[in-house]
Amino acid sequence: MRGDTLVVFARAPRLGAVKRRLAKGIGALAALRFYRGQLSAVLRATARDRRWRTVLAVTPDQAPARWPVAAPRIGQGRGDLGQRMLRAMRPHRRCVLVGSDIPGIAARDIAAAFRALGRADAVFGPAMDGGYWLVGLGPRRPATPFAAVRWSSRHALADTERNFAGRRLARLRTLRDVDTAADLAALRKHHR
Repeated sequence: MRGDTLVVFARAPRLGAVKRRLAKGIGALAALRFYRGQLSAVLRATARDRRWRTVLAVTPDQAPARWPVAAPRIGQGRGDLGQRMLRAMRPHRRCVLVGSDIPGIAARDIAAAFRALGRADAVFGPAMDGGYWLVGLGPRRPATPFAAVRWSSRHALADTERNFAGRRLARLRTLRDVDTAADLAALRKHHR
């Protein structure tokens, strides 16, 4: 449905500013190349789909950068990850948010998330590390869905789901996000 909105969270692709934990293991230039490739792949796979409107939520807010597709941009603003995610999602009745660094995201995942929101109040795409690569919110959501979340930890998904007590939740397939050189090596090994 065209009233649905996909928000893609992205950092301006600049050397030394993206994938810092990954850069520690493979170097800043290789991390930048990986990030640009992933951002392009996610946007190519999802942004042109007519079933939803795609918005790019960027940081820094006024980042002059060459983005892989022409999509409306909004600034993420200040605050922790949860505050920035909520700010990007709040104006939309049904909204799905994904990161820009998850290999394998496809339009079918976004479509599945919006279908799940037809019967659930929220939907999550779990990541192998205990976090999540996708979150979708319907109109019946808690005021603070991302409060007290231990970000970048194996508790992120469980902490977030706790904020949805008494609401219907759905889960999609589990994907691997790439934060470190070990994650990248595991991904490459899996694809061989």
